[in-house]
Formats: sequence, C-alpha cells, structure tokens
Amino acid sequence: MQTAKRLEGIGEYYFSQKLREIDELNKQGKSIINLGIGSPDLPPHPDVINVLQEESAKPNVHAYQSYKGSPVLRTAMRDWYKRWYNVELNADTEILPLIGSKEGIMHICMTYLDAGDEALVPNPGYPTYMSAVKLAGGIVKHYELKEENDWHPSFDDLNTMDLSRVKLMFVNYPHMPTGKLPDADFFKQLIAFAKQHKILIIHDNPYSFILNEHPASLLSTEGAKEVVLELNSLSKSQNMAGWRVGMLCAAKERIDEVLRFKSNMDSGMFLPLQFAAAKALSLDKDWYDSVNAVYRKRREKVFQLLDLLKCTYSKEQVGMFVWAKTSPQTLSKGEGGKSHPLGSGGVLSDAVLYNSHVFITPGGIFGSAGDGFVRVSLCSTEEKLDEAIRRIASPNPSQGGALES
Repeated sequence: MQTAKRLEGIGEYYFSQKLREIDELNKQGKSIINLGIGSPDLPPHPDVINVLQEESAKPNVHAYQSYKGSPVLRTAMRDWYKRWYNVELNADTEILPLIGSKEGIMHICMTYLDAGDEALVPNPGYPTYMSAVKLAGGIVKHYELKEENDWHPSFDDLNTMDLSRVKLMFVNYPHMPTGKLPDADFFKQLIAFAKQHKILIIHDNPYSFILNEHPASLLSTEGAKEVVLELNSLSKSQNMAGWRVGMLCAAKERIDEVLRFKSNMDSGMFLPLQFAAAKALSLDKDWYDSVNAVYRKRREKVFQLLDLLKCTYSKEQVGMFVWAKTSPQTLSKGEGGKSHPLGSGGVLSDAVLYNSHVFITPGGIFGSAGDGFVRVSLCSTEEKLDEAIRRIASPNPSQGGALES
C-alpha cells in the first residue's frame, strides 16, 4: 500500500527520530542528559491540579463537549488577554479553544490553503509550519531571518517577492528558536504589509511570558483583527504542555471559518480539563515570577555551558531556550571528514552527544538560516545542568574533547 502523495517530502519529526537514538544510547548505559526539547519539567500550580481532580470526580462531566469549548474557559481566555495583553476579545465569537495550539496550525492551513496556494514561513522557524502547509497541499515560500537584521524579516526583501499566490504568513514573536522579542514598530509594519498584500498573518505566541516582563500580543496593534489570527497556549506559560490546551483568537469571521474544519476533527475537550485551564489562566503575577525565577537560574547555567563550547549568544533573548552561534573552532565536517547535513551546529551537537553524553539541538533543523547555531533548552534541573557542564568540561578521554569531530 502506498502512502498518500501529501506525505511526500514530509519526514519524521526530527525530535521523534533523535529520541529513538538517545533511547538506544541510554540502553547502552550512556545516561544522556537531554537539553534539546522544550517540554516544561515543572508542574502546574497546585490549585490547577486540585480543580482537575475535583471536577473529574463528578459524574456528569464525561460526555462530549462543545466544539467551541466551555463558556467558562472562553471567558477565562478573554479575561487573560485583557489583563496581560490589553486586548479586548468577545468570548462568544472571537476565541476558539484548541486541543493544543499545534493542532491550530494544521486547522488554519486546511481551512485556507488549496493546492498551489502559498504560505510565507520563517527560516529559521518552527518546523511544523512547513509541514502543515505541505500537508494541506500548499507551497512553502521561505522568508529568511538574519542575525544582522536582529532576526526580523526584511520587508524590502519580502516586497520584491512574487506574493500573488500567498495567502498566509507565519510569524512567531518572541521568536523560536532565536528568542528575539517583538517591538511595536515591527508589529505595525507587519500589519501594514499584510493589508497591502491581502495576506492573513498567523502569529504563534506561546513564549510571551517566559523570561519576559512585558508579554505582548500582535492583536494589540491597531487594525490587527482585520488580518491576524493569533495562536496561544498554556503549555509553556502554565507548565501544562501534556494537557494540550491552546487557543485561537481572531475576528468572528476567521473563527467561524476555522471552526468549520475543526468541528470535523474532534469532539471537544474534556470538561474538567477546561475548568482547570480556566483556573490556570486566573493566576496572578506571583505565578509567572516564580516560574521565571527558576528559568533565570537555569539560563545562567546554560550560559556557562555555552561558554565552555566557545559559543556566542545574546543575553537579551527570552523564552525557554538559549540560541547560540557556534565557534569558528567548530568544524563544518563530522566523522570521517564528511559534510554534516546540519552544518557546524550539527557537528557540535553530535560531538557533545557522543563525547559528553549531552544532547543539544542543532540550529539547522529550524531551516538553512539556522546552520552554524545550536539551541539549548532550559527545561532541566540545575543539578542536571551542572552535570552537563561537568561532562563537557571533562569529556570521556577515550572519545576526545567535546569540540573534536
């Protein structure tokens, strides 16, 4: 049986493949420290878990739920957007709860892209944007983000492109993987660009609270609702990645359009989970401060680790990763002198994995503009980070130094 043509060019997700390799190394007794994936290791607030436990014990909460989510959850999402982003939303018509924001990326692509339609996708950027566009039958049109342009798109370059078939543009600020914060002028330029070319902007906004004192929404920009669909998530800000709770915020017309697709894909979200998510969204600043205090200490450890690897990085970046440029000492070729498909970042990642038994992510998995960079997750304890530093500082002498290939 042949697979559908839509899967052509869609490889297995990099981390899925790499985790199998790490599992095999662990079976050999290597005890790999995984600093690659951004899955929060901290628990949600205890009150959130208590709500889930109490509501789950009730006999009348186990049926199918509304495709649009509980009014309790939508109201909590509305209040959260008003409190933290100063964005006014109608809880009944402008918010659509999602089973994780990742599904929203796919829903949007399936809602708007026909075969041959194009979508602008950042390079470097979250690989799922590219996969979702292709799976929906669309064509990926990359726009490059460069360090010298402060990881912002060049509107001059974009305006020289043929945009006649472009319907969607994915953006993500604070940006993953670079940790770049947005600014108001950039958001204004983005809205003007979208209106000029009649493009819908998909703003993926899950990192706005992590190591950032000023959370921002693209929807706070004047005129944004005319051209913006914003995805948000409780995965990072509330330590609820496995709970799969996200949201889509947009004008009523956009919500109705996406709902036509989404309502055919699932049967709603478990009601006690929705009540618990509403509780999580009601938490005050002390919650975010406590989470960020942990990440701040971890980030200092990651800076030490990257210094050992002679990488350079900005201390102004936010989010739950640190993005760093490899040293000129890092070779561009791997074992046996062969060119590494992920460039010097791939060489460094493999060297650290095999010689020091620590996994860091090569920047090349986020696109060709990520070649020469690595990304390190903050989702590990200080103790694990200290051990990773010790291993990199004193790698297995039989395997060579961490920077050797």
